[in-house]
Amino acid sequence: MNYLELQDLDLKHIWHPCSQMKDYESFPPIVIERGEGVWLYDKQGNRYLDAVSSWWVNLFGHANPRISKAIADQAKKLEHVIFANFTHEPAIHVAKKLVDKTPDGLEKVFFADNGSAAIEIALKMSFQYRVQTGQPNKQRFLTFTNAYHGETLGALSVGAVDLYNKVFTPLLLNVVRAEGPNCYRCPFNENPGTCDAPCALFVEEQFEKHADTLSAAIIEPLIQIAGGMNMYPPVFLKKLRALCDQYDVHLIADEIAVGFGRTGTLFACEQADITPDFLCLSKGITGGYLPLSAVLTTNKIYYAFYDDYGTMKAFLHSHSYTGNPLALRAAKEVLAIFEEEKVLEKIADKAKLLNQLAHEAFDSLPTVGEYRQTGFVGAIELVADKKSKAPLPEEERIGYQIYKRALKKGILLRALGNILYFMPPYVISEEEIEWMVETAKQEIMEFFKERKVGIR
Repeated sequence: MNYLELQDLDLKHIWHPCSQMKDYESFPPIVIERGEGVWLYDKQGNRYLDAVSSWWVNLFGHANPRISKAIADQAKKLEHVIFANFTHEPAIHVAKKLVDKTPDGLEKVFFADNGSAAIEIALKMSFQYRVQTGQPNKQRFLTFTNAYHGETLGALSVGAVDLYNKVFTPLLLNVVRAEGPNCYRCPFNENPGTCDAPCALFVEEQFEKHADTLSAAIIEPLIQIAGGMNMYPPVFLKKLRALCDQYDVHLIADEIAVGFGRTGTLFACEQADITPDFLCLSKGITGGYLPLSAVLTTNKIYYAFYDDYGTMKAFLHSHSYTGNPLALRAAKEVLAIFEEEKVLEKIADKAKLLNQLAHEAFDSLPTVGEYRQTGFVGAIELVADKKSKAPLPEEERIGYQIYKRALKKGILLRALGNILYFMPPYVISEEEIEWMVETAKQEIMEFFKERKVGIR
């Protein structure tokens, strides 16, 4: 079957995620045949540098030999087994390693199969804990502006990106929403490198009003990814943890996208020296190979559910593929790679290079309001006016147009609105970083030179 036939057959039967399918009439899906390292190759022989790690999941490159072999070996022994009353070595090993490597105090691991499921689990655990400890009025959750936590209804409820949430508003939970940190457009005109997070006052105001009804607060540590690559300093997390302690509110840390080294430490919470009550992990946990998620929590939470069956205190949440051996064998190998190949040290050097090159490339461009970076995540905020920070008109879909242009040059640079970002696999070379930054710069410059869209 030739390339065009495959595209036609795809569009005849497949409904793609996070897409307006009408766009595919003029921009049909690219049929990828294989991957190697940071590169994806389509069936026509074109290659694309995966600058977004295929939705932030790929850590060690496509078709990584170590992870591929580990999964293949596991598949010859055990592909899946019910995880109620049964277990297996990959699950036991990964659970122990996660407890060892995450912040102190997280002792129990509950596995699931995707990030949204992890959020649902944390929300349900927090709520059920309140019911079982004589706090039935604590039924609500505090979340933040620009938050994104997934696409299931509970996860959408604690999110705040209208693009995903608005149409489902009648179905969503009644949450408390606090103004979150916005360092690029800081209402206090503070510098995130030196500030003491005065924006935490907005959160404290909500706690003072609603603490008696709040079960948990949920946040993406250090970077609100889908909410516009909104980056903020660790001191905000430290203040949030203190407020949660003061008002007896659980803290749920959503490290689904930012965990496993993305922010420069293995887990983002480390930079604030805090331990959340729930830590949600997914995406990079398997190196981008298979769906898996984990929720870590404390013994205090765990033992509120531990009792005779007849008390009905058990946490009865389940998924058919919970604890899947193939996914957990991949996760075991990912954790081994971190330990054996000094990954954090290597990506620290690459992050430093990316930061240097990106500032040199973008700081002087009149259409770039800011280049910002945390760890190995960099974001280019395109604006209509650099001085006023006025945003570009969303209806022009400028980020999307630059994304399409960049693909023709061989780089997958998917946009979040009018924000372009770099979140490449950790195996990217220095030469590939240089090419990635330069190509992005050229596409931005050429687009605005040709179109003059949104420029005042």
